[in-house]
Amino acid sequence: MFRIPFKRVNWITSIFLVTTALLALTVVPIYLYKHGIDWFQFSMFFFYTVATTMSITLGYHRLYSHLAFKAKWPVRLFTLLFGACAFENSCLDWTSDHRTHHKHVDHDEDPYDISKGFMWAHIGWLIFKMRPEEPVNNVNDLRKDKLCMFQHKYVHWIGMILGGVVPTAIAYLVAPLVGADPLTYALGGFLLSGVLRIVIVQHATFFINSLCHTIGKRPYNTENSARDSAIMAVFTCGEGYHNYHHAFQHDYRNGVKPWQFDPTKWMIWTLSKLGLTSGLRRVSDERILLAEMREAGRQATRKIEALSASTNHSISEKATDLLHNLSQRLTESYDELEKATSEKVEVSRKVMNQWQSETRELVRHIATLKGVKTVSN
Repeated sequence: MFRIPFKRVNWITSIFLVTTALLALTVVPIYLYKHGIDWFQFSMFFFYTVATTMSITLGYHRLYSHLAFKAKWPVRLFTLLFGACAFENSCLDWTSDHRTHHKHVDHDEDPYDISKGFMWAHIGWLIFKMRPEEPVNNVNDLRKDKLCMFQHKYVHWIGMILGGVVPTAIAYLVAPLVGADPLTYALGGFLLSGVLRIVIVQHATFFINSLCHTIGKRPYNTENSARDSAIMAVFTCGEGYHNYHHAFQHDYRNGVKPWQFDPTKWMIWTLSKLGLTSGLRRVSDERILLAEMREAGRQATRKIEALSASTNHSISEKATDLLHNLSQRLTESYDELEKATSEKVEVSRKVMNQWQSETRELVRHIATLKGVKTVSN
């Protein structure tokens, strides 16, 4: 049985996480009740929240951790500065942890292994040190980046000054212009754009490690716990499509479908048009569809096995026959697409749409058979 080693509590991290959370839950509501929030305080809070979140998603995650695109120094500098304001450690350490997570997902070496429990994956791994820290040897590319190493050295100072002192000072200076008491307005800047923003951004990030490995769909791969969550995508600028990300981690997109909410993807694309990013890596539509078809086939096989073991033969025989037919048709389409992809033969959009419809039809039919449980959902 997994046991938490209390003697290895990381006290500095624990005190910071607990203190900021308590302030956000108690002092911030009191301040808002007594003084409210005006357009300027809200605008500064919104800017800091988006800038910090994007610096994690676009910078720490897709740029540095997965090398999904290249960026010029203004983009790298911005994401490193505001990434420090998230107080999620330096980009070097964050990247090392995340690359280890992808390499050992759902296993003991995974820093935020969901098999150790929801709270462990969410925040416990930060509070407790399971073993002495190992040498950070999977980020040698980042060690050659002078901006990254500068941030690594001064990350906490950058976070405190840019993420705490600056919004407080700005609020103090703006107070006379909006007819507010400078000290009270400065306190609001610190509590809203500082403390509350830090807590929101941190826990949104933490929910990717916990919630998106617990609840959601797995259309691309059920061999690991990562799941797609459209709701979490809203709060994390597109990071919620986590099953796709684990299937194709080097794609600069997480929300790969046209209707999926992924502001980070849109920002990277926009910056590329401005000449600030380049080399955007993306997985072909054929490979994505192959992954969906392969996973639909796996689900069909598991469902057929479950139906075969069902005691309700009147339902199981009929459902099994239909599943067999749909699955066989999908297998034939999969083989055809796989051959075309390997031989680099272009497939028409009409045929791709047809195969996509077949895949969705099979998945929908599997979903209707809720009364028969499979080994893995």
